[in-house]
Amino acid sequence: MSIDYKLYLKKLLEVVIEKKASDFHISVDKPPILRMDRALVPLENEAPFTPDDTKELAFALMTIEQRGKFLEEKEIDFSYNFQNGKGRFRVNVFFQRGYISAALRLIPGKIRTLHELNLPSTLYKFCNYPQGFVLITGPSSHGKSTTLAALISEINNNQTKHIITIEDPIEYLFDQNKCIISQRELHKDTMSFEKALKATFREDPDVIMVGEMRDKETMETAITAAETGHLVFATLHTNSASQTLYRILDSFSGEQQNQVKSQLSRSLIGIVSQRLVPRINGGIVPACEILFNNDAVSNLIRKDKVYEIPLVIDTSFEEGMVSLNRSLAELVRLGSVDLETATNYSTNPQELIKLI
Repeated sequence: MSIDYKLYLKKLLEVVIEKKASDFHISVDKPPILRMDRALVPLENEAPFTPDDTKELAFALMTIEQRGKFLEEKEIDFSYNFQNGKGRFRVNVFFQRGYISAALRLIPGKIRTLHELNLPSTLYKFCNYPQGFVLITGPSSHGKSTTLAALISEINNNQTKHIITIEDPIEYLFDQNKCIISQRELHKDTMSFEKALKATFREDPDVIMVGEMRDKETMETAITAAETGHLVFATLHTNSASQTLYRILDSFSGEQQNQVKSQLSRSLIGIVSQRLVPRINGGIVPACEILFNNDAVSNLIRKDKVYEIPLVIDTSFEEGMVSLNRSLAELVRLGSVDLETATNYSTNPQELIKLI
């Protein structure tokens, strides 16, 4: 009996939305698998996918043009609008052992506020700077894009600015309120992050959001944009504020590093490094390290003493700075997260236990 794969895909995506899963995996010899509260949960009543199933389901997600690109390049990223806004997904289709697989991330239709995300309200301070560089960091799938969307939405609802986003693919869709919002998607609206960033200098933006800084050229242009009168938000896959700064500086050769240190010391506003931690009673809650640039931080960046920044964070609580361990300790104290989970997410478990 032949399967109507478009109908089958519709049924599966409705389950993903109904169960509020964060991700959906299509893989040969496995049933449909959802990620819920950071755990992988198979749909037990569904049969394992055959190679034909994964191929046809993946192709049902793609346009003819996308299929051609995928078969040529062996992987593809794109966004998928399910039933005219019932759900939006960020999709990656790829080959593994010669078979087609897919990973779909459900993008909520509603952009939540920092309060709704259980994030510190001090992050709203980032929205009020006229220019500078803000980095949202953390491991993959730990809510960086969602935090960025909350900050951009806050600006959209309370200020009159021109906001340009550069994404691969576009995730959250912003409804223009007080701001003009231009959302550009890689390969559809622009050919590279670097080219799109350079083009913004001629597009009269106030705020620029870079979905991900993947290379030296993008980092260099983003830092320059932050120095030349723009408020720049970007993400990086790093685990702490100090690691983020090392990652940026290490992308440049020796002779360029002094210039970049000087630029960063002046243009950096702050860095947020976040984790999504499982709650005791189900669900997830964010834990954040928060760095705001001040004279001490700026001086350490210039003098190549980034390794001392954690000490500044520890001693600058009154300025809104928070270490990851202090954030985790507070979640334990409030009864949101158990001690074992908190230590698993800590970069320094011994210090965390002392704090608690």
